[in-house]
Amino acid sequence: MGRMTVLALRAVLAALLMGSVFVQAVMVPLLAMDLGDLAADHAYLRTPLLTIVVLGFVTVEIVLVCVWRLVTMVRRGTVFSHAAFRHVHVVIGAVVAAALLVLALAVLLAPGEAVAPGVVLLVCGAAVAVLGVALVVLVLRMLLAQAVARDVEAARMRAELDVVI
Repeated sequence: MGRMTVLALRAVLAALLMGSVFVQAVMVPLLAMDLGDLAADHAYLRTPLLTIVVLGFVTVEIVLVCVWRLVTMVRRGTVFSHAAFRHVHVVIGAVVAAALLVLALAVLLAPGEAVAPGVVLLVCGAAVAVLGVALVVLVLRMLLAQAVARDVEAARMRAELDVVI
């Protein structure tokens, strides 16, 4: 991966991370104030909704930090090692947690008539889509495992060849 590509990717990751922190620091308190105006029969939604929003942004931040670390490993040429799996596993876990949070949001919005059933169905579809992202990352993890195995095998063969020569 070229130097400019790494720099551009890091700039995007930094902007996303700063935006996420901004939303947590500024927009979530504003959302909390807006949710304070809920009708009495929907007031129970305030705390769980805010918790889901904050935890959702935490999962995004975790993924961004892990991708940053993986990009650093790519730049150093150490991504095809067992150390990369730790970051990939954390990404998979965070994306699954995000899918569960979206599903929890659907469950939270489902009872009553505060939200139309079609909207709840769309939120459930979003949960499935986020889970699909986790499955894509799992497939990429399998490809990384194959690449690491081939890299280890190539190093072993080179060592054997050096002994022969």
